[in-house]
Amino acid sequence: MSIPVIDISPFWKGDKSAMAESAKAIHKACLDHGFFYIENHGVSESLQTELERLSHAFFALPESEKLKIRMELGGSAWRGYFPVGGELTSGKPDQKEGIYFGTELDAAHPKVKAKVPLHGQNLFPEQPTKLKNTVLDYMKEVTELGKLVVRAVALSLGLPTDYFESTITKDPFILFRIFHYPAQNASKNWGVGEHTDYGLLTILKQDGNGGLQVRSKGDWIDAPPIDNTFVCNIGDMLDRMTGGLYKSTPHRVKNTSGKNRLSFPLFFDPSFATEVKPIPGRAVSTDFSDRWDAQDVYQFDGVYGDYLIRKVSRVFPQLFNKI
Repeated sequence: MSIPVIDISPFWKGDKSAMAESAKAIHKACLDHGFFYIENHGVSESLQTELERLSHAFFALPESEKLKIRMELGGSAWRGYFPVGGELTSGKPDQKEGIYFGTELDAAHPKVKAKVPLHGQNLFPEQPTKLKNTVLDYMKEVTELGKLVVRAVALSLGLPTDYFESTITKDPFILFRIFHYPAQNASKNWGVGEHTDYGLLTILKQDGNGGLQVRSKGDWIDAPPIDNTFVCNIGDMLDRMTGGLYKSTPHRVKNTSGKNRLSFPLFFDPSFATEVKPIPGRAVSTDFSDRWDAQDVYQFDGVYGDYLIRKVSRVFPQLFNKI
């Protein structure tokens, strides 16, 4: 089995016939794998290259320098750097380090003044100096791409292309990560263990070193890097909205390349204060017995932010009190 590569360009070109074909391919990919690659996406290749270069430069710094933007300094905004082993998956430390970013909001923003968790300013390092603007530019471009991809996903479900924007993503909640996976060689520990993503859609840039695996139809299959593509996958909220038709698929990473691996996931998620309801006419599933974590994504009450904060408490328990 292999994960398909889908041309997303019809959705920025406005070619309705080709849009229908791409949507059909996305529908099959979501049913089969919960993952698909996208090509012809329009995100600047030079921007991607610069982001990768600057990220290598940051992670090559002494840990004492990286800790100057440690997550504890970000408070309830949940931003900044964490060292190897500082993030947990299913209670086990991951073999990766990283930086957490989100939509940049200054102190005067109403959500920051209201102390809404996971909103605020990013923490950027002094070196490399260009990382700040490069990250913000990249987030802007990939967020626009996310708007296109969710239109394609809507069409794949037989919905109007603006369905998600008109219901849950008019003001999407955006989180962005840069992860560094040191070479693991024969280590039994995972760079990140089996998990599903929390939100609506993840758009992932990989470097050339591989290591991502996807659990598809009971088997683990590789999702190798393909030049100038992004990997997209379903999150728990799309699983919830479709009543389990499009299931959020477990995935994991082990870096056995012998090199330093970088990955760049951007999470395009429902608005923080939005209640994520099933799509009208879709049966609401009550069966979560085959989920990797035995957690019920269909029956929880509250808004998306409630679900996300519950997950945060397990990933960074030491920060939960601040949130």
